[in-house]
Amino acid sequence: MKQFSLLLLVCIFSHPVFSQDTFSIVAVDSITGEIGSAGASCLNNIQFPGSNGAIIISNILPGRGAIHTQAQWSSPNQTTARTKMQQGLSPTEIVDWMKTHDANFNPNIRQYGVVDFSPAGSPRSAAFTGTNCLDWKGHRTGPNYSIQGNILLGPQILDSMEARFLRAPGSLADRLMYTLQGANVVGADTRCAANGTSSLSAFLRVAKPGDPSNDFHLDLNVPSLPAGREPIDSLQTRYNQWKTTSTEEPSASPAQIFPNPAFGQITAVLAQQEGLFEMFDLTGQQVFSHPIQRGENRMAPAGLSPGVYLAKISAEGRAVLIRKLVWSKL
Repeated sequence: MKQFSLLLLVCIFSHPVFSQDTFSIVAVDSITGEIGSAGASCLNNIQFPGSNGAIIISNILPGRGAIHTQAQWSSPNQTTARTKMQQGLSPTEIVDWMKTHDANFNPNIRQYGVVDFSPAGSPRSAAFTGTNCLDWKGHRTGPNYSIQGNILLGPQILDSMEARFLRAPGSLADRLMYTLQGANVVGADTRCAANGTSSLSAFLRVAKPGDPSNDFHLDLNVPSLPAGREPIDSLQTRYNQWKTTSTEEPSASPAQIFPNPAFGQITAVLAQQEGLFEMFDLTGQQVFSHPIQRGENRMAPAGLSPGVYLAKISAEGRAVLIRKLVWSKL
């Protein structure tokens, strides 16, 4: 009996499973080729030694894509998902594979967010939230991002994160940090309400094309803090410090696109001298393009079917703003 108990313990600890109540985002920038990963959790490296906090969920393959495996986090599942991305499966195919090949035959306690670049270079995304993840749970996806969370205060946490990602200017790193601040409310991860914080640990990572798999362009982690200190604020401080010493070029100037939804006409506002406004369908196919100048530019794209598009403003060879746009009939 003692031998059986010992064997059982060995089996359990050889395949670690953590209760990973988390809010997170994975995203790609189709202009720069950057891939980003950010999140926070009520798990830290004090509760689970060796976990290094929320960053345990993050898996980036530079030049290819990123995967977040959360809720009941499983090391074998994370390894399998990474292998499938290396083998060329799309985000949707990876999610489908993980649902039918769960390491513990229980996919409904898992949550996944996956983004990548297609062979043609177009951004793709997919997500999955198991029915047995703890409430509130859910996900939000767009052409180049996936946002997911479980054991949350409510859907407003993900709604706030998505809204911030879609309207944020600047680099992918800027946008991810701004997105994470959208969940910076007490009890966003409900188990942290008693601590007076959103979470206990937080991270922000961005890999450029060609980065080594273990040495990303940006890799910041707050694995734990004294009680009552907010990890997202600490991460923001570290990010601000990183920007002052980074050789990264300054972010492009802000821009605006409105209204959204748009009804027959759209206005693009640019702070720089000149640029380009483009719209893409959800397959990444360009459906409209128009040069723009400093200030307000009013355009009336013809022949577009009602639906959801990706609108982009570029200037000086860089993306200034990318956001999801709903196009409607007059």
